[in-house]
Amino acid sequence: MGKIKSKMIKRSAEELVKRGIEFNPDFEANKKALGNTMPSKKIRNQVAGYLSRLKRREAAKKALQ
Repeated sequence: MGKIKSKMIKRSAEELVKRGIEFNPDFEANKKALGNTMPSKKIRNQVAGYLSRLKRREAAKKALQ
């Protein structure tokens, strides 16, 4: 199946980035950065994974420029 994320995951990830929290392309580091701020482990892992995908895209975009 595809890699479709729910709106809640995308919105919460974008909100965390707007708050100025630094994330990186590493899933494990993002997971530790989120810590216990998420309501459940599953949501924390989904947000951390989505953030790592976003950061990898940003890095690839910068490399092309």
